[in-house]
Amino acid sequence: MPTSKKPAATDAAPKKPRAAKKAPAKASTKATAPESDAPVASPAGPKGGFDLVVVESPAKAKTINKYLGPNFRVLASYGHVRDLDTKKKKGEDIAGIDIANGWKLRYTVDDGSKSEGGRKRFRTAKEILGEIGREASRANKVYLASDPDREGESIAWHIADELKLPDATTYRIRFNEITKNAVNAALAGAEKINDLRVSAQEARRAMDRVVGFPLSNLLGKKVASRLSAGRVQSVAVKLIVDREREIEAFKTEEYWKITALLAAPGVKAAWTPDPAKSKIFAKKKTEAAKPVAWHKPTEEDTQGDPDEPVVDSETADTPEGAEAAAAAPASDAGGIPTPPKDTFLANLAKWDNAEPKLASEADADAVVAALAGVPFVVSKAEKKTRQDRPLPPFTTSTLQQQANARMRFSASRTMQTAQKLYEGVELTGMGQVALITYMRTDSTRVSNDALTAVRAYIQGTTFLGPRYLPAQPNAYKSGKSAQEGHEAVRPTDVKITPKDAEKAGLGGDQLRLYTLIWQRFVASQCTPAEMDVTTYEITAGRGLFRASGRVITFDGYRKVLPPVGRQEEPELPPVKEKDVLNRLDLFESQHFTQPPPRFNEGSLVKALEKEGIGRPSTYASIISTIQKRGYVTQDRGRFFATEIGKVVTDLLVKHFPNIMDTQFTSKFETELDEIETGKFRYREVLDEFWDSFSKTLKSADAEMPVARELTGEKCPKCGRDMQKRYSTTTGGFFEGCTGYSADPPCKYIKPRPGEAEREGPTVTDIPCPACGKHMVRKVGRFGVFYTCEGAPDCPTTMNENAEGVRTVTALPTKHKCPKCEKHNLLLKESKAGKKYVQCPDAKCKFISDADADGAPVKPADTGVACEKCGSPMVIKVAWRGPFLSCSGYPKCRNAKSINAELREKLKDILPPPQEKVEKKEDPALSVEVTETCPECGAPLKLRKSRFGPGYYLGCSKGPKCKGKGKISPELQAKIDAAVAAPAAQ
Repeated sequence: MPTSKKPAATDAAPKKPRAAKKAPAKASTKATAPESDAPVASPAGPKGGFDLVVVESPAKAKTINKYLGPNFRVLASYGHVRDLDTKKKKGEDIAGIDIANGWKLRYTVDDGSKSEGGRKRFRTAKEILGEIGREASRANKVYLASDPDREGESIAWHIADELKLPDATTYRIRFNEITKNAVNAALAGAEKINDLRVSAQEARRAMDRVVGFPLSNLLGKKVASRLSAGRVQSVAVKLIVDREREIEAFKTEEYWKITALLAAPGVKAAWTPDPAKSKIFAKKKTEAAKPVAWHKPTEEDTQGDPDEPVVDSETADTPEGAEAAAAAPASDAGGIPTPPKDTFLANLAKWDNAEPKLASEADADAVVAALAGVPFVVSKAEKKTRQDRPLPPFTTSTLQQQANARMRFSASRTMQTAQKLYEGVELTGMGQVALITYMRTDSTRVSNDALTAVRAYIQGTTFLGPRYLPAQPNAYKSGKSAQEGHEAVRPTDVKITPKDAEKAGLGGDQLRLYTLIWQRFVASQCTPAEMDVTTYEITAGRGLFRASGRVITFDGYRKVLPPVGRQEEPELPPVKEKDVLNRLDLFESQHFTQPPPRFNEGSLVKALEKEGIGRPSTYASIISTIQKRGYVTQDRGRFFATEIGKVVTDLLVKHFPNIMDTQFTSKFETELDEIETGKFRYREVLDEFWDSFSKTLKSADAEMPVARELTGEKCPKCGRDMQKRYSTTTGGFFEGCTGYSADPPCKYIKPRPGEAEREGPTVTDIPCPACGKHMVRKVGRFGVFYTCEGAPDCPTTMNENAEGVRTVTALPTKHKCPKCEKHNLLLKESKAGKKYVQCPDAKCKFISDADADGAPVKPADTGVACEKCGSPMVIKVAWRGPFLSCSGYPKCRNAKSINAELREKLKDILPPPQEKVEKKEDPALSVEVTETCPECGAPLKLRKSRFGPGYYLGCSKGPKCKGKGKISPELQAKIDAAVAAPAAQ
């Protein structure tokens, strides 16, 4: 493909502002558009008599179609249509980028040929662009309606540039919400593509490539293959590694608190002091941090520990270091009993006019002894009225934080759900409705129409009313990086309440997230909550005690959205200054300082936003990427840095300090904003970075040590040296033979503690049913399987179940593929036991039911047509049973379950019900285990491995505790005996 033409505005402005030169005007110019409020297509002419609107997703297209008449057609681009080439060509410094020739970017359109594993998405970008191009050639006008941010602007430019759409009839429209008014207004105010905004996005893409590719290649050479690094992801990993190091270095210190139980004069409280209960010891001293091995996060890992108190990461300041954490007690209550009626608790705040430092039990005892017989006199009684103002409507960051705190949603789960709410969902009586505005934003701005609507709702609803409506709309400031024209995340129509949406069919995650967004928006325009805050200071000898209470007198915005977590303090009984209080009891409680908390998804998003790392649209993908790469893992909602994450971070910090500095990432985001405004030049921003980075890269290539070391042991298989290496799969290290790339190779890997010896491929005497050669036994993630000795010429495979029964899973037939006519079909068997044939060429993708001989069988006529494409629906069988699938698969992936009505209609052609096979109990699991968990002390339990033959010892409290034990030779002998016993009978 020829080199793509860069936007004309690329060199429109100098990188640094100079007094002698003025920044150019914005590149986008307003186009002539229909003047009426309703969308009016171009008059029917020699073309197709319609206007074409191109959006990013089919759901969005379906919603917009509802508002446009027959003179419009709406197509989806399915996101990005092209990307930088990953193969380096002559003259390029980095694959896809010719830096020396003015940062020319070379793009390619995916045709499916380079997809991983030979697979491609059901429609390639080339096919999608072809469809858009055909319709655009027939349309009078083309409106590019991708998302209203820089990335959306770039997608619009890529479509126009790749298809060479004529500038005179191509327009850009933007809307923050998919409503009839918003779409009509966008069409009426159609503009040209903003070249400066495209330049900013292209600069981001170029920077990510020139940082990511060289660093990833360097790490692959020095540490382990398939590692990656990036301008944003590596800095995000560093945040977690730095926190991990703080926790590892943290030294727990003991401290004590003194709390008095007091009552006003004349109050007779039902309390009898018990000296045995007046001294409260901490239940457990903080243990040293334990490493957590990388594992694919479970649902519990992403949702967090249900026993952990909820912390609102948006409003709470997370301690940022060991010093801040030192002041955090293990428990606020510390085991002190709830005070009886008409009494209250007061904590020792000062001793000898200074902050009390009680480092031991002896120190606390000395204070209690000094307070014996001392009167407790109220020296100050203060009562104030305070307002608690509502928070602004959601940005992307605060939405992710609140969804995590209130509903335990991960960032990706939040964004996937919000995407569906933005694009539109089908509601009974409403059709396809977009319920929220654009969800990738860092702005808290709200349109005047939305403000008018929400204020009318607050005043008119009986749930709230005039008392909850402020005299003027509440105004909020957006962050300095907020993109111009964006709005906060809010409902498109505040009159669609969560209850109305639920009645119309909205449910699950979508209902929960919509409810949160709706409540936050309405609450943001309510009056503040009001509360009485009471503070007492009580003098007792050399000490000063302090008690505080808070009572809500008017709920205000809290009636719509109460704060998350524990908020209120108890109401204090009335006392006056100079009152001599009754001291009912005096408690000494032991505490230990806690290390700074590990990040959860909410607090990590807040840290990314605070440090300027990435943009709102990238937070979820950053969190997902750093876990996939094995640098960090989640355990019960908290992030842990893996060994490989620490090693990679240390190497990058040492050799690329500028890249790993959060200020660099934040500064570049600011420069992107300046490129968009025309203040900085695209090329000069990148040139300034590349000049120094390319030199640092060469130095690092020569100086960075290889993170592999010899262990001093010899391989038991071949006698070569053993080497410690890092694995991107586990996030930790393993010991393997240095002969893994020799000829012949040695693949020996030393088993980890508690792991059985790994088996290598073994040639068996089992004949191949296709060619007669021997089958080779192998052990994979899912157990034992066999391949033909003649592979790849003979593609026969078998699986072996736990009982040792072998099943042929792929067998070549004599029948040619009817689609490509190049290859013989493979006869396969599904998990449900059904025979089918498939073409071995992944590009062909032919698949069909088959008879016992492997001949394709024409599916039975169901008489049911696909609702999406009109093709006939055919019966397919999965492990759960039969279902209807579109015969146009994989281009159309529509499927539907077979209900009672369809089952009656298709009874003559449905396959017979599958016979239920009783699951045999594994005799080995009844073997008695006496070992206990090294993590929590609970009994260990013998479990069957899901990833191959054999067993392992896992904690009986799993999955909450992931402790494992090593199977001793004695226990292994018992397991072998238990397995062999049924076979001998």
